[in-house]
Amino acid sequence: MRVEIRIAGFGGQGVALTGIILGKALALYGGFEAVMTQAYGPEARGGASSANIVVSDQDIAYPFVQQPDFLVALSQEAYTKFRPTAKAEAVILIDEELVDPHPSDIVLSIPSTRLAEGLGRRIVTNVVMLGFFTAVSDIVSRPAVEEAIRETVKPKTVPLNLEAFDAGYQYHIDHPHPLPTAQNVVETTTVGVIKEPVK
Repeated sequence: MRVEIRIAGFGGQGVALTGIILGKALALYGGFEAVMTQAYGPEARGGASSANIVVSDQDIAYPFVQQPDFLVALSQEAYTKFRPTAKAEAVILIDEELVDPHPSDIVLSIPSTRLAEGLGRRIVTNVVMLGFFTAVSDIVSRPAVEEAIRETVKPKTVPLNLEAFDAGYQYHIDHPHPLPTAQNVVETTTVGVIKEPVK
C-alpha cells in the first residue's frame, strides 16, 4: 500500500508545519513508513508552497509524491497549480471561502480560516484543516496527530493548536459530507486502505 498526500497553500500558512505534524503522526505514532518533502514558490511568503507526504506500510523506495491521492488546498493559487498533478479521482480538501474548485472534483470543504478566526488566531488555519483531514481520511488516528502536535509546536501554543485541531475534526462530524469518503476513493483506486494501529 502507498498513499500520496500533498498539502498546498501560500507561504506563511504553515504548510510545512502541517506536513511535519502529519508525518510524525504517521511515522512515530502510527506505525507506518512516511517521507515528507517540501516545495516553495519564488517568494518566501505569498508564493505557492507544498508539503508532500508518502505513507506506506512497507519500505518506501521512491520518496517523492507523483500523483497525490489527497490534495489539501489552502489557497486558490495552490489549487490551480497542484490540481493537475493529482489523480483525476483524488480527494480534494479545500478552504471553502478561499478556493473555487472544478465542479467535477471530489471535494470536501470546510471554512477553516473562519473557524481559526473564531479561535482568535487565523494562524492556526492549517491545524484546523489538519483536524478536518484526519476526520475524513481514515489514514491516521486522532490520538496520533494530537501527540504529534504536542511534540512539534511550541509548548505555550499547544492548547490553541489542539483546540484548532478539534475544531476541524468536529466540523466533519457535525457536517458530514454527502460525497464519497476518502476511504471509499482509496479503495476504488486500488491504493488500499490504511488502518491506524495506535488508538
